Amino acid sequence: MSALTGHPPRREPRSVLPWLAVPALLVFVCFAVVPLVGVFVLSFTSWDGIGDIHASGLTSWREVLTDPGLPHALWVTFLVMAVSWAVQTPVSILLGTFLAGRQRYRAVLGVIYFVPLLLSSAAIALTYKALLDPNFGLGAGLRIEALSQDWLGRPWLAFGVVVFVVSWQFVPFHSLIYQGGVQQIPKSLYEAAQLDGAGRVRQFLSITLPQLKYTIITSSTLMVVGSLTFFDLIFVLTEGGPGDATRVLALDMYKRGFQANLMGPASAIAVILVLIGLALALLLRRIGGRDAGESQLEGA
Repeated sequence: MSALTGHPPRREPRSVLPWLAVPALLVFVCFAVVPLVGVFVLSFTSWDGIGDIHASGLTSWREVLTDPGLPHALWVTFLVMAVSWAVQTPVSILLGTFLAGRQRYRAVLGVIYFVPLLLSSAAIALTYKALLDPNFGLGAGLRIEALSQDWLGRPWLAFGVVVFVVSWQFVPFHSLIYQGGVQQIPKSLYEAAQLDGAGRVRQFLSITLPQLKYTIITSSTLMVVGSLTFFDLIFVLTEGGPGDATRVLALDMYKRGFQANLMGPASAIAVILVLIGLALALLLRRIGGRDAGESQLEGA
């Protein structure tokens, strides 16, 4: 009882916000956690995808880890990841900074730049495969010798084509992220820099890039983890060839599981991909968190 009014104290209404997260949590568990656990269990079995599933212990893991092709697939996967990051990041930052302007024509260009992300990866791969055909492609049609090479028949040329097509498709997405990051930078910083006589290049290097530090970490996380799942574009474009020049780990998983009917080893590779993705995401998050903590200490 309240000493002043004589009425019992009112109870604060319970927040409903935690309950709003329940549907999303159920979807995540059903479509992420449960399949992941199923793949992990399947990696300890022997199954051809049709018949009965038989437990096989560590046989699948032993087969995958002792396969001499695994280090090469890992090397190609990390090489595609590193080179595509090195290409996409500066291009995305420059495009995002350019599109952050207030002019109307930049908004129109932003819509045009975003078109590649709306297209199917398989359709993009088929289009580029036709354009790069040495006999009937763009080079032969325009009679340009430099474009008439066997782009998909030479290892390093095929690798370069894969990186170029991947970058062409996903640069618009990351440009959109950087565009939003640039628009959040206080205008007063640029006004102060202009009063000090700083030009556009100096403003970009001294203001824009430092302010985009955490945006770069976010974009890099999406870019690096997403590169582990490159499959459909590479499968249609090169099928991992020539030889094994573009055979990434995700493509190796598909070939084992759906062409060789070895679901156990394919599931083991899937688990390896998940572990690599988690490790890279945690590493980038640790880098971002450490920088954030240091900046807060400096500000204090």
